[in-house]
Amino acid sequence: MAGNSFGTAFRFTTWGESHGPAIGAVVDGVPPRLPLTEADIQHFLDKRKPGQSRFTTQRREPDIVKIQSGVFEGLTTGTPISLVIENQDQRSKDYGDIAAKFRPGHADFTYQAKYGIRDYRGGGRSSARETASRVAAGAVARKVLGSGVTIRGALVQIGPHRIDRSRWDWDQIDANPFFCPDAGTASQWESYLDEVRKSGSSIGAVIEVVASGVPAGWGDPLYDKLDSDLARAMMTINAVKGVEIGDGFAAAELSGEDNADEMRADPAGGVRFLSNHAGGILGGISTGQDIVVRFAVKPTSSILSTRQTVDMNGNETEIVTKGRHDPCVGIRAVPVGEAMIACVLADHLMRHRAQCGG
Repeated sequence: MAGNSFGTAFRFTTWGESHGPAIGAVVDGVPPRLPLTEADIQHFLDKRKPGQSRFTTQRREPDIVKIQSGVFEGLTTGTPISLVIENQDQRSKDYGDIAAKFRPGHADFTYQAKYGIRDYRGGGRSSARETASRVAAGAVARKVLGSGVTIRGALVQIGPHRIDRSRWDWDQIDANPFFCPDAGTASQWESYLDEVRKSGSSIGAVIEVVASGVPAGWGDPLYDKLDSDLARAMMTINAVKGVEIGDGFAAAELSGEDNADEMRADPAGGVRFLSNHAGGILGGISTGQDIVVRFAVKPTSSILSTRQTVDMNGNETEIVTKGRHDPCVGIRAVPVGEAMIACVLADHLMRHRAQCGG
């Protein structure tokens, strides 16, 4: 498939399947002499890995990353950085009963229609297992961005249950299994997801990612706008069905007066915005404000309820998806969203420098 690479100046390619021997990424375009170790990457992989609570898949993968190239004596060399993560807890036998059936909501039918062949073991290339490679690439992107740019994600909605934004506390993100910034809502989600999990069903979610410290001026109009690249990046993540920048669809309910992000002179120099409805991007170029991106993740398609489907011969049949699956895949999508935003921002930083210097 030609569509396995992402980015322009900062570019990564992922490879591997859910039940293959390993997955990984090749990251190219990284400037030389940046400090990079496996520990720098492992920190973010540990946030995404499965089996950390009863609310995620119980597949046990340590997700230990190995740097195979592009780093010498702790510094990047400017050559491609190859990253490998071995698969260690596959249960391919869980998928033997559905080898000839198409799982509703999955990519089984479309992969078969396109290629005439598919890896039915956990979805193969279409599995969310691939997102570990993105998180590894995103860790490298954060090194390119430097410490001045902070990227933080949070789960803000599970099913119909939204957080109370008046109680938003970034310190709560690591204090619960949901990356939830609202301790009260996180407690409510526990009992709600327990019911979903025990019933063998699943539920969707909304994730919000905020990038702070991005200077004004990043983005390449008209067709490589920063917000369009961010939206595309989010839509490449498994199970994502919608993306918003700033107020997003809520902006349709605002008047021009309410929506305008008015500006004043900043006593410290430059411009001070009085609001951020635009989510930190105007005309496809960063404003210097926080960049705010939200994306919606559909319910996990693998559920225990019997569903109607067809087999590879076109016969109508029924299917039950066994195996270990997330009752809400949106939980582990938080570090994935952070990683993709890091990759987009690193790419635009390097493109901005190439055109404008600095």
